[in-house]
Amino acid sequence: MEDKKIKVLMVDDEVDFTQTMAFWLKSRGYIVETASDGKSAIRMIKENMPDIIFLDLNMPVMDGAETLKRIRKFDKDLPVIIISAYVEDQEKMKKVNAYGISGVFYKEKDFTEGLSMLEVALRTHKKLKK
Repeated sequence: MEDKKIKVLMVDDEVDFTQTMAFWLKSRGYIVETASDGKSAIRMIKENMPDIIFLDLNMPVMDGAETLKRIRKFDKDLPVIIISAYVEDQEKMKKVNAYGISGVFYKEKDFTEGLSMLEVALRTHKKLKK
């Protein structure tokens, strides 16, 4: 990994999942912050921009689709990977795809799959930034 530590924001209302994945990513050298809802996530993004976001689709206060819509108003390029426990309602998936996502990570999958998505999204994003 490079000298600059990659900042990951995990946004999910399921604390057990968030803490476990955050711990796992930290053990691989990433800086990880967590938020339990979209409203908190937007505030955190504006205060300290992460390099990438894992965003749950179904949350209280503000769901993932609305959160992503609001993020795209001030940052069109920030890589976002949607987190889902199961195949979601197709309308929400159409919405988030329209706002631009880097992939979908299903919670029952191995974390190494999520890490692979994260690395691919960051490599792709860096090429776009040059």
